Amino acid sequence: MKIPATPPDIRSILGRTSPQRLSEIISGTSMLVAGRYLHWDNMRHRPTPGRLSHEEWWLGTRMARLSAREIMPFSTREGHPFSLVHAAPIRQGLHEIDQKLGMSGPRSQVRDLVEGHGRKHLLANSIVEEAIRSSQLEGASTTRRVAKEMIRRGRQPKTHGERMILNNHHAMERVAELARRDLGAADVFELHGILMDGTRHSGMAGRFRRASDEIVVTLVHSDETAHVPPDAAELPARMDRLVTFANEETPDHWVHPVVRAILLHFMIGYDHPFVDGNGRVARSLFYWSMVRQGYSLAQYLAVSGILRNAPARYARAYLHTETDGADLTYFVDYHIGVIVRSIAALSAYVDRKMADIQGIEDRLRHSPDLNHRQIQLLGHALRNPGFRYTVKSHATSHGITPNTARADLVKLAGAGLLASTMRGRRQEFIATRDLEAALKEHGKRVGQARPEPGRFNQPSWRWRSPGSPSPPA
Repeated sequence: MKIPATPPDIRSILGRTSPQRLSEIISGTSMLVAGRYLHWDNMRHRPTPGRLSHEEWWLGTRMARLSAREIMPFSTREGHPFSLVHAAPIRQGLHEIDQKLGMSGPRSQVRDLVEGHGRKHLLANSIVEEAIRSSQLEGASTTRRVAKEMIRRGRQPKTHGERMILNNHHAMERVAELARRDLGAADVFELHGILMDGTRHSGMAGRFRRASDEIVVTLVHSDETAHVPPDAAELPARMDRLVTFANEETPDHWVHPVVRAILLHFMIGYDHPFVDGNGRVARSLFYWSMVRQGYSLAQYLAVSGILRNAPARYARAYLHTETDGADLTYFVDYHIGVIVRSIAALSAYVDRKMADIQGIEDRLRHSPDLNHRQIQLLGHALRNPGFRYTVKSHATSHGITPNTARADLVKLAGAGLLASTMRGRRQEFIATRDLEAALKEHGKRVGQARPEPGRFNQPSWRWRSPGSPSPPA
């Protein structure tokens, strides 16, 4: 990608524009272009409205935005304030997020999905997914399958990429704990230390970068400088300001909670307080802020998966803000879209899993070696990973004797579909780690063992009346 073109200076355009012409420009423009908040780099290639030149079009658009902007409690390295325009696409996106994450109305789509699929299992899967994608976004080359196997088995990482992913997983788990209280600068350093543990830059973990580190951000596959962060000497004060904002201690700068989380993400990336790991810290703080402010369902979203699919758009959102007078609207608008797409991805994932489960349940109903109680239990286990069953709970659910309940559970354990464990003196049964795969394998074994249908192959469960003749031998 290329660095976006810097917009023309509107003061220069104003200086050569008559009052009458300015009135025509203002009346013929707005802050949006075809409903979108576009940067000059995009607008300069589009046909202009009416008889305006591209510079006049930009002048009218920029003036409309300036009149609606709100100053944020952050500044650029040159001391200019960052600002934000609550344009229509942003308001619409925030409303959609509030609806789907349950912050407006009694229920939410995401909550229904989560509760229908097994909250703990889905959360664990989402944290693993975010850890993998966030690390891959920063260059980790480990495959998703290998990374999941490492985390779930507790295996020690073998490569730098695996170490990054494991650290990210630990950081996401720590974020959930930190969300119970206000954030401190020490917490940010702790997260950075977790993310850097055992990596090439572990010696620089938990401290600000120094002037001698000479950190600049360059474009991928290019030595072109994309961003020069603030001087290292400013970092302590800038971190204090960030933490104050994170803890909602800036009453003069109220913003929507989702916007607050997004701005934390942006400012860590802009300030670049560390030698390495800034992107991972930024995304961790985004999750911390969302959960801290009541959006607990945000933990189920793998935002980095969306970012990784289009890394150039992620970088461009930063650059649009930096090249257009510190206008944060570009990054906020982009990030809101990422959240909305993450919600859609979660919904699609759960739909696929539920369809798979339904297909397995349909096949189970025709299984000759499982009774209806066992089939119902397995269906429940598929939809509620991690659920523990006991003889008493199974007997109560189906109105059967403890002996019959125990026989049901023991048979499922013997088939490799449940695992038997002891909790104190109580025997419990839990579905095997990959129940779907176990059921498919069980179905193959049953199918191979089943005799070919024929005239004399009567099912063993078929009753006959007393005195009726036995089937021929």
